[in-house]
Amino acid sequence: MIELGFANLWRTKLRTILTTLGVVIGIGALTSMISFGTGMERNITEAFKNNDLFNSLTVTARKIDLERIAEGDVSSLAAQMNQGVASLNDSTLALINEVEGVDIAFPELTFRAKLKVLDKEMEVTVAGIPKSLENHPPFNDITYGSFFDNDSSAVVIVRWGTLKGLKIVVEDPAEPVQFKFHEKDQDFLVVPPDSLIGRPIQVTTAVMDYSNLALNPMQLLSGDRSIPFKEKTTTFILGGIIKKKSQFENQSVKGSLFVPYKTANKVPRLGFTNIWDVLGGDSKDDGYSAIYVRLEEPSYMDPVVKTLKDEMGLNVFALSDQLKEVRRGFLILDGILGAIGTIALFVAGLGIVNTMIMSILERTREIGIMKAIGGSENQIKWIFFVEAGSIGFVGAIFGLILGWIVTRIANQIANSQFMPAGEPPVDFFYFPIWLILGSIAFSIVLSLLAGLYPAIRAARIDPVKALRHD
Repeated sequence: MIELGFANLWRTKLRTILTTLGVVIGIGALTSMISFGTGMERNITEAFKNNDLFNSLTVTARKIDLERIAEGDVSSLAAQMNQGVASLNDSTLALINEVEGVDIAFPELTFRAKLKVLDKEMEVTVAGIPKSLENHPPFNDITYGSFFDNDSSAVVIVRWGTLKGLKIVVEDPAEPVQFKFHEKDQDFLVVPPDSLIGRPIQVTTAVMDYSNLALNPMQLLSGDRSIPFKEKTTTFILGGIIKKKSQFENQSVKGSLFVPYKTANKVPRLGFTNIWDVLGGDSKDDGYSAIYVRLEEPSYMDPVVKTLKDEMGLNVFALSDQLKEVRRGFLILDGILGAIGTIALFVAGLGIVNTMIMSILERTREIGIMKAIGGSENQIKWIFFVEAGSIGFVGAIFGLILGWIVTRIANQIANSQFMPAGEPPVDFFYFPIWLILGSIAFSIVLSLLAGLYPAIRAARIDPVKALRHD
């Protein structure tokens, strides 16, 4: 029966090729669309893993409902600020460090400043970090230079993207930067790493100028509107440059410029240090506004969160919780893309039905002879199932090849034309094993379903009438 099925397909080569081509296009469209959704989800998941976001937490004294605040619910913010909950101080920090599974915990310290490198200036976020982060991503893989020696050092680390924001492109001699068409008009300064590592940079912060503070109301009436602020410049040594590994990278430690923790505490600046100060107000005893916690393993996430919330009365914010929502969104996206691709495959299924019915009409007398010499209905059905299944299998194999080729071309065009210069390339498409095997199985099943009616019709042919068929 298998031999007869293949012989019949070979006898009508052109019709078989055209029918199979429809399946090829359908599978190619289906797999390329689904591979885009799975590729984007994979990029985000890998970025979370590579940056230890699955085992990173931010602990605050008060629960801040960001959604309600974003909707303009000011009364909600006021109520949250007045909640009498545990404060963050040195004692709280010591207790957090003693929790099983906690690898490192330190107060979160960030502030805005103006960074000046090679006479180019830009506002950045400065983050104070301890030396103990040296062995944690992304600081365990500094692209150029090295980490600072101690928490009181004057050596700092800057992101590669921050320097590019200053129109300074740090170029590895072994990997020349290729500027894209939309960047050629910009005035970039391309420099080797050695021209920056070990060189001084300047950080300017705003501080209160009490000598210019208008305490006398008559001073305001006289038109003296001098602001009570002034700038204070601190000089550091650039010790390292971090370049992100992926476009989807979402750093667990926020900041554009990283300064040793004790050094950052000594930098003159205004009173509030980060967003938690603005949203959560001051703590009861002038403690910390937020504490950054990194766990030993992601498996400690649930027990540590339970301890911090239930036993210590603290609020915990984990970016890993947001990944569940991201995955749910990609599941919907995959469903929509898959539905669009399946339409083409169903059209190919109609082509299979048409091919099988035409084959029945052409081979009516042949089918009658097979039944006359003892062929059963099931045997007749299996001959047509072999034909339909073969079309589905061959179409799936070549459809996967077509989908892979199309996605490679699209990925190459996207990276070569639209990705910023010096940024790591992105693989937008991903073909996991379940997608490959699932596409083959889906194509075969759909082809068998398409051949079901023709097979039943062929099996029910009356051999007497079939032998009389001209």
